Amino acid sequence: MTTTLIEKANPAPVAQADQDRKRRARRRARVGALAFVLPALLLLGALVVYPVLFSIGRSFFDASGDRFVGGDNYAEMFRDPATLKAVRNTAIWVVVAPTLLTGLGLVLAVLVEKVRWATAFKLLLFMPMAVSFLAAGIVFRLAYDEDPEKGVLNAAVVSVHDAFKSASSYPTARAREGQGLTKGADGSYGTTAAVSPGDTVGLGLVGVRAEDLPPDARPAYPAATRKASADELRGVVYLDFTRGGGGRQGEVDRDENGLPQMSVEAVRDGKTVASATTAADGSFRFQGLDEGSYTMRLPGSNFAPPYEGISWLGPALVTPAIIGAYLWIWTGFAMVLIGAGLAALPRDTLEAARMDGANEWQIFRRITVPLLAPVLTVVFVTLVINVMKVFDLVYVIAPGPVQEDATVLATQMWLVSFGGGNNQGLGSALGVLLLLLVVPAMVFNVRRFRRSQR
Repeated sequence: MTTTLIEKANPAPVAQADQDRKRRARRRARVGALAFVLPALLLLGALVVYPVLFSIGRSFFDASGDRFVGGDNYAEMFRDPATLKAVRNTAIWVVVAPTLLTGLGLVLAVLVEKVRWATAFKLLLFMPMAVSFLAAGIVFRLAYDEDPEKGVLNAAVVSVHDAFKSASSYPTARAREGQGLTKGADGSYGTTAAVSPGDTVGLGLVGVRAEDLPPDARPAYPAATRKASADELRGVVYLDFTRGGGGRQGEVDRDENGLPQMSVEAVRDGKTVASATTAADGSFRFQGLDEGSYTMRLPGSNFAPPYEGISWLGPALVTPAIIGAYLWIWTGFAMVLIGAGLAALPRDTLEAARMDGANEWQIFRRITVPLLAPVLTVVFVTLVINVMKVFDLVYVIAPGPVQEDATVLATQMWLVSFGGGNNQGLGSALGVLLLLLVVPAMVFNVRRFRRSQR
């Protein structure tokens, strides 16, 4: 009773005591929160803040790190052709990859809504995200191999090509020197001696293995001994090689096979006046030729090497090829994020548009895309940030000879610093440049996220 009366008589000390108690409680809460956050802050400082500050400082020193050079590394960075190519390739990545991924993700997210097994389809497309970039790079390095026997893409390309345009059966065939055939600049072979109607000519070739002959090949001797009439020009194209040795060079022996499906031309005054294709025994004939001298020619198409596909990892296509591998990995990510935004769209708006007579394309273009604009922006900017840091795919997929043609800022930074350049000063400058390019996109994404939260 006495204490209560004292408190009523002196309220100020009591209020001060309450404030001190609350202040101590807040201080204890701050200390507790700091104790929980401190390990994360230490890791953040050790793994992010310290490396960033050290790289910035290191970028102002020479390769050895002993001499201060100021901004020379930054100036050298933009004088180096390899760095300029890396900047150009990075710009291509930033423009092409996020745009394609966002577009593909949007289209697939809209289409998946109409698929019965939508969950399984999403899982199938999202599965590449579980594959490391290193493993994906190895897979695509094999897929892009130029040898059709190894690279699945070139195997498909060669199959389609050969279905429409048959390949030469004799890419290794050639004529022996001094046996009546001379090679032209275009890879063709022509007779050194002129022939006329009524003649029978033998065109002997070597360099073809007997087991590589077409299965319908027949002995050429009967055709070679057949006499031509006065108004025709006959001949035979044969393999001038006898198994087990023996035989005479430049003459058709009894055991030598003809070369079927060879194209033969009759040339006069530099112009082709007639053409024929050899039969199973290698024979051919021309009828109705005018009197005079002719040259028999085997066009270069007979000896063209087989089509081996596209050089996916050559200097011209290596960057698009690597971007294709990147699309395979990240399309599922874009589709899932955009699909989540699509699921949150007000369905009554879409149904109202359908009731007003809008078709699906109009709904997609005028309603779905505008309503999804915030989600599309977040996906696009996130992919831009990720693309700027791409390293694994470029380093693994691009072969050594074209590494410089495919290089981006991240790989160039590594190559300059540790991949043989051993210039950590210039490499640090490249790292700072990459940081300056990434930070604005990160800030934009964070602000966009905060606005959407509010």
